[in-house]
Amino acid sequence: MTEQDQTPQLNWRDGGIPVSTRFDDPYFSLAGGLAEAGHVFLAGNDLPARLRPGFHVAELGFGTGLNLLALAQVARAPIRFTSFEAFPMSQAQLAQAHDAFPELAEASAALRAGYPARRFRVGSVEAEVIIGDARDTLPAWQGRADAWFLDGFAPARNPELWGEGLMAEVARHTAPGGTFATYTAAGHVRRALQAAGFEVTRTPGHAGKRHMSRGRLA
Repeated sequence: MTEQDQTPQLNWRDGGIPVSTRFDDPYFSLAGGLAEAGHVFLAGNDLPARLRPGFHVAELGFGTGLNLLALAQVARAPIRFTSFEAFPMSQAQLAQAHDAFPELAEASAALRAGYPARRFRVGSVEAEVIIGDARDTLPAWQGRADAWFLDGFAPARNPELWGEGLMAEVARHTAPGGTFATYTAAGHVRRALQAAGFEVTRTPGHAGKRHMSRGRLA
């Protein structure tokens, strides 16, 4: 796959919300992307309370980097972040998406400055983005995460990122007692996570969404 093939094709809703034409799905909530990141991925993993030096967050689906920016906003200790992304945005696409969050301007500028190298720092967070299909790249990864942000496009539109095999790899790359959180409460996703060894709980979703999922490795 060439770099041009990897760059996502986007439509822009309301001038600032990127929508993938491949998956026909927005990159973040139409009801407030930063608030969603805080509710689902931070609170869903009991962050920032669990953060400590060396804490490692991993993610499926880097997208605009919004979850990283939300994490950097609350991190007060040196931590690590690894994200797996098959279709990395261009610098111009990232900049347009980040315009929707002026309160994150300093952090988003740091992200864009480092992002071409795939390893960079945003505040207290040392970040790495691993490019490629997570079904190939995650099994080869040598790390283990204390918390996972499962943030691929909707399971109905991007089923490859939610299958039993990949959820088993998520569990295999989770530290003892590690956690996950995701916006979806789809039954097959919860069952795949349970089969992988997570204790899974449904909790209220963001902005009136009925349910999301979170869990801990048993």
